[in-house]
Amino acid sequence: MRILYVEDHEDLRETIGMLMVGEGRSIVLCESAEQGMVQDAQTPFDVVVTDVSLPGLSGTEFARQLLAKNPDRWVVLCSGYELGKHALAWGPHVRTLLKPFELEQLDVLLREIEQALAAD
Repeated sequence: MRILYVEDHEDLRETIGMLMVGEGRSIVLCESAEQGMVQDAQTPFDVVVTDVSLPGLSGTEFARQLLAKNPDRWVVLCSGYELGKHALAWGPHVRTLLKPFELEQLDVLLREIEQALAAD
């Protein structure tokens, strides 16, 4: 499973990126949504995990653009505030994680996505 992780805080990006590594997973890290768009345009990722509050293009706008191209994309929005049902209305494969989240929460979510992708 190819994962794109977009986070503007370098320490958090590096730490979470390392912790997402697992068997059958490849992780690409980006510091901005703009970089993420370039990476995803080359070869679309199976799942995009993005911070919502990013400089420049926000994580939510990044997610909207990805979902406009493919509504079945898996997107995980990480936010310091509750996004509620609004983000979930964007598509069947949009999930949210409230920051600060436990690493176990992220791992469980990624395992669920892996299982769903394997079932397709």
